[in-house]
Amino acid sequence: MTVLVVGATGMTGRRIVAALGEEQPVRALVRSREKGREVLPGSVELVEGDVLRPETLSAALAGVRTLFCATGTRTGFGANGAQQVDFEGTVALVDAARSAGVEHFVLVSSLCVSRLLHPLNLFGGVLIFKKRAEEHLIRSGLPFTIVRPGGLRDGAGGAEIVVSPADTLFEGTIDRADVARVCVEASRSDTARDKIVEIVSGPGAAQSSLERQFAQLPTARPRAAV
Repeated sequence: MTVLVVGATGMTGRRIVAALGEEQPVRALVRSREKGREVLPGSVELVEGDVLRPETLSAALAGVRTLFCATGTRTGFGANGAQQVDFEGTVALVDAARSAGVEHFVLVSSLCVSRLLHPLNLFGGVLIFKKRAEEHLIRSGLPFTIVRPGGLRDGAGGAEIVVSPADTLFEGTIDRADVARVCVEASRSDTARDKIVEIVSGPGAAQSSLERQFAQLPTARPRAAV
């Protein structure tokens, strides 16, 4: 089973690649093969492409069953701003994944995406566009897990992970390594499908498994019209 990590050269994407390990083939969509080879393990298959160029996505998606999307704007504005990367790029990736027959789409989003009056929306409306991308994924019909982490830290991980339903956590931080752990566990769990998973670090030690927490979350898939 091939998995694809999009945004793999970013700080969170790299940790997802590491958390996946070498037990299964891992492919990364990279804008620069040279950059990818600098920061990713040699076992990772690199495919050049860009979510803002949808015509480049089909090769990366060939044979992929599970997709992790950890993209995000670094500028907020301009050609690689929040609208382009966090919304338009994710929409293009969702549509291409649906056409390619991807079986599970794991999207790294953010806490507070439903809060319009949030300071992060001064950064090119980043939370607004992340929420719109989430909505497109939910409507797409693809099986999904949306992971909404709190403020991201670069620690080693290993803390207790507080798991909560959509729009119930509004503060807190979490190590990127623990975000990666949640993403990978969710990708391997039927109970995490079609759910929104909000996460921050708790005061205790890491749980051995998050299966029970995933199972307690409500589905985010809208009911079909009768």
